[in-house]
Amino acid sequence: MTWYYLATAAGQVPAETTQQAVGYPALFVLVALGALVPVIPTGALVSSAAVVAFHHQSLPFGVLLVFGVAALAAFTGDLALYWLGRRGVRSRGGSRWLEALRGRATPERLAQAQARLDEHGVLVLVLSRLVPAGRIPVMLACLLAELPVRRFARGDAPACLAWAATYGLIGILGGSLFSEPWKGVALAVGLALLISTGPAVWRRLR
Repeated sequence: MTWYYLATAAGQVPAETTQQAVGYPALFVLVALGALVPVIPTGALVSSAAVVAFHHQSLPFGVLLVFGVAALAAFTGDLALYWLGRRGVRSRGGSRWLEALRGRATPERLAQAQARLDEHGVLVLVLSRLVPAGRIPVMLACLLAELPVRRFARGDAPACLAWAATYGLIGILGGSLFSEPWKGVALAVGLALLISTGPAVWRRLR
């Protein structure tokens, strides 16, 4: 997907028509899947899409559309993952989704998330979406506290909006610094990956 936006930025495909027909649906699917399976660099995808929209579409419509699609996709993926986790909490044998969530949250981070959830309620979801590797421990804390899906959704909606806005702004920054779109995409992808993976790499090195 990132390669698609690099190709669009380099002018190898029709920017507006192709991005609207392929780019936005693909962005939605990949961001939603990235919420379920953490192997897709969703932040980098949103940033690169924002760069392409900044250069190839009328402002601010294109950038706002990227923001809306990314936020809705992240929200959809989060709700799907939470619903699957709720099924695991309610069943006697659990589920592979719940076990996967447990495996991605260390006991220390889970304890911190539970303490913050008790203190701040679902508002902690907003911060968890912006902190690298913070989403899963907070979601697991919500599952163990047996928060209803509706209450989780009320906290997750502004979290997804803030997340999409953050990575969209990274893309706008990258697009505004360079006249050639592919350079903006490269910078935006680098910044997004640094923000999302840098802290985890640093902790492992330590």
